[in-house]
Amino acid sequence: MKIAVDFDGTIVTHEYPNIGKERPFAIDVLKRLQTEEKHQLILWSYRTGELLEEAVAFCRERGLEFYAVNKNDPEEEYSPETPRKLNVDMFIDDRDIHGMADWTYIYKKIKGEADLDNGMGMNPHNRVRTKPKNIILRFGEWLDKLGDEIDKRKR
Repeated sequence: MKIAVDFDGTIVTHEYPNIGKERPFAIDVLKRLQTEEKHQLILWSYRTGELLEEAVAFCRERGLEFYAVNKNDPEEEYSPETPRKLNVDMFIDDRDIHGMADWTYIYKKIKGEADLDNGMGMNPHNRVRTKPKNIILRFGEWLDKLGDEIDKRKR
């Protein structure tokens, strides 16, 4: 399986343009997905240029090498005609509608061993709680607030 993985907020805490602290088990889980499960990992990041090189070096220093970085295939060359949509089976990203899951849950979910959902995607106990860094609320948070507001009006 090809899996695209975000860097900021996913592998490390979100402190862009700096590199944040490594999230617990992130590198270990990704290395296991590569070696034990034989998945191809693609680093899919907002970072470019020197900032992207720093992220790749950060992972490499911890023994994590990616199949490709910000592209579908290591041989792919960028041109304006190159589609920016990745051809992957899964994305791991802190901007998921349900928020960032903890890495143990992600590993178990990919292996098919996760104690599954509440019908909405992810058990809330498996989320990593993070505060948004900007004024734009994540869609999932907006839906939660909208649901709370509707409940208040019903009372």
